[in-house]
Amino acid sequence: MKKNKVGNAKKMRPDTAVRRLRDMVEKNREKMSSRIRAAVFAGEAVVLAALLTLLGIQTLSHKEQTENTIQGENSVAPQILEPEETESIAFLPGCTEETEPSRLIASTAVQVNDEILSDGTAYTAENPISFGNGSEYTEMDGVITFRGNNFRSGSAYGLANMTRYTLESQWTQSTGTLTYNGKAWNGNGWTGQPLITSWTRELRQHMNMYDWAKQQEQLTEVIYASLDGCVYFVELETGKATRDVLDLGFTFKGAGALDPRGYPILYVGAGYTGSQGSARVFVISLLDGSILYTFGNDDSFADRRCYFFDSSPLVDAETDTLIYPGESGILYLIHLNTGYDETAGTLSVSPDRIVKWKYMGTRTTGTEYWLGMESSAAAYEGYLFVADNGGNLMCLDLNTLELVWVQDTLDDTNGSPVLSVEDGRLYLYIAPSFHLGWRSDSTAPVPVFKINAQDGSIVWQTEYECYSVADVSGGVQSTIAPGKEQLDDYIYCTISRTGDASQGVLACLDKETGSVIWEHESGYAWSSPVCVYNQDGEGNVIYCSSDGNMYLIDGQTGEERYQLRLSDGVIEASPAVYNDMAVVGIRANKIYGIRLR
Repeated sequence: MKKNKVGNAKKMRPDTAVRRLRDMVEKNREKMSSRIRAAVFAGEAVVLAALLTLLGIQTLSHKEQTENTIQGENSVAPQILEPEETESIAFLPGCTEETEPSRLIASTAVQVNDEILSDGTAYTAENPISFGNGSEYTEMDGVITFRGNNFRSGSAYGLANMTRYTLESQWTQSTGTLTYNGKAWNGNGWTGQPLITSWTRELRQHMNMYDWAKQQEQLTEVIYASLDGCVYFVELETGKATRDVLDLGFTFKGAGALDPRGYPILYVGAGYTGSQGSARVFVISLLDGSILYTFGNDDSFADRRCYFFDSSPLVDAETDTLIYPGESGILYLIHLNTGYDETAGTLSVSPDRIVKWKYMGTRTTGTEYWLGMESSAAAYEGYLFVADNGGNLMCLDLNTLELVWVQDTLDDTNGSPVLSVEDGRLYLYIAPSFHLGWRSDSTAPVPVFKINAQDGSIVWQTEYECYSVADVSGGVQSTIAPGKEQLDDYIYCTISRTGDASQGVLACLDKETGSVIWEHESGYAWSSPVCVYNQDGEGNVIYCSSDGNMYLIDGQTGEERYQLRLSDGVIEASPAVYNDMAVVGIRANKIYGIRLR
């Protein structure tokens, strides 16, 4: 299988340059010969290189991409594998007869600034939204949204460079408990991924960090929203608090996200009703911890009165648009009207265009196949890919808010869709959970799908027979990890309650065929696996399970290389990795920093 490796360039990346060239071709279509147009869109290297040179667009060389590689176990700066140019993607989406949206979606509606568009009124974005490859999402260091980027494929940043293949606990941070209506929310749960990034020394002077943190030459901060209603801020290497805990009073299941432009903004949605009322999204200044904006609570446009936000949003940097799916069945697209002065250390958000899109499924009732999006959406170009509680995987045109295709995932789908470029085509990996009673009261098949992102058709599916328990579902609650480098032929998925009701597996599947390469058995796992790499491309997989362990697995053979006991209880949260440090929270009121040796 062709490699699809990308670099972290400061100059314009080759794929960015090519995308901009294609945009130029579209705008000047009549002025260019059909030969040049065809060459550009076919990705012919010689023609592209010549045109880019004529346009004065400089792309990053391999040497430039790797000359700043930093060695050393405790390095704060990222370590980057030598990249290859990203292959171009042939992508013009449409539907097949099987994925025609009306088969599964009965209706949709759009509201713009509190005005519902009447039937037949077309919506058009004022400023077209377009995302590039996952590597283009941000130039920030670290993991800044759930699974890192708009492809949902990057929960590890940099290199682990393991030699001993062990896991060692370096520090812990205590968390608390939030009780509301007799229900106790402890520690960190699903999806529960931390955010990790490095802030410049200049920016830190404007932040509400402790003096010691402001004065460090380099500092990498872990930002962790927890079930206890608090956001924790600690230094990656030591676990030492960098600023006061931010107590917002609502339980947080999802990861939230940082702004990909490097603006000091945290977006985080509450996952349950609290003493202050309905759940909502918070837009928070990381300069002083102030709440800049909230939305989503008690929204009268919603057809489901469930205002929870377990997903992690995306931000389109070019159009200043926040894209946030909600469990009420509303997708929010908010023009933030952000004002940020880095030198003065001032920040404002004053939304001036709030667009909402909602839908109704053909199978939706009050008791099954509910509305609502708990998973995080993936995006490419002007298209959003999102799964929902009702077994619908949807491709939505973000600039017209029209559905392009919808695929049946059979059941409540909480794992996020993951995009992958393979041989010049865009694919998507996803798997549903098994919600007890919807398809069966005992066991049901849970498929892992490979989907053609262009039309939603199924390339292959590999099924596991799974059990389920009320409120603690079997099947797949995690998000699939696509391999790269020496693991480029594989995907990794944790499947819960298969074999028996308390067990599960980490499965390695072949990308091309869906065949099972190996399985690693453990207690059932809701936690998403993470692939980590050495400089030579060797890959290993870490994951956490309900038996309280973190496992280190050889990505090619499935051999268990190490097992680290973290808890006597379950681990639901998903780790994030920065170089050789993994961070994960557990339900037993602790956050762990773990060295990958």
